[in-house]
Amino acid sequence: VQLQASGGGLVQAGGSLRLSCAASARTDSSSVISWFRQAPGKERDFVAGIRRQGGSTKYADSVKGRFTISRDNLKNTVLLQMNGLKPEDTAVYYCAAGRPIYSAFDQSGLYYYWGQGTQVTVSS
Repeated sequence: VQLQASGGGLVQAGGSLRLSCAASARTDSSSVISWFRQAPGKERDFVAGIRRQGGSTKYADSVKGRFTISRDNLKNTVLLQMNGLKPEDTAVYYCAAGRPIYSAFDQSGLYYYWGQGTQVTVSS
């Protein structure tokens, strides 16, 4: 398994969750790890991305100020801290690894590796 996502669960609106994406050595050539999410009946949307060297980040407008993406290069792990969760954040969250340029972080087709997804459910 190249990417292992974990940390999802059920939380009330306003609560917090932290997702973790553990990357195997096979993904070392991928300079960017991002989180995407997909709600039932909807397309997969970009949430946040981080460059593994340098740490530059990018967020979807819908999560700015609430979500924080970070990396631990020693552990080859990327975290997504989600605060102030809303019911509309309910989705399956996927981590992905690839080499997109910064302006294309949100393009899912540019990612080579995908994790299995973890369910996040926010109740109102």
